[in-house]
Amino acid sequence: MNRSVYLYILVMAGVTYLIRMLPLTLIRKEIKNTYVRSFLYYVPYVTLSVMIFPAILSATSSVWSGGAALAVAAFLAYRGKSLFQVSTAACAAVFVLEWLMDLL
Repeated sequence: MNRSVYLYILVMAGVTYLIRMLPLTLIRKEIKNTYVRSFLYYVPYVTLSVMIFPAILSATSSVWSGGAALAVAAFLAYRGKSLFQVSTAACAAVFVLEWLMDLL
């Protein structure tokens, strides 16, 4: 292997370490700004949504069935249904739409 590959890995490890370590060492006081607190509260949810959303649409053989499953899951989650009910209904929606598209 080329020696520069090890240099790249070392630099990437250092940058990753610094990104995770600097906030812990620089910010020692409690954050009192309500805007910053609310922003930091929603960061995990937004990050998870951004990672999952493209996979929802591309996990099935058709974007339409993935979109329908997303709509069904979002509706049921909004209505306060359990995770099991939401996931079962989304899977059923994909199954029915894929079956209907195979018939056509």
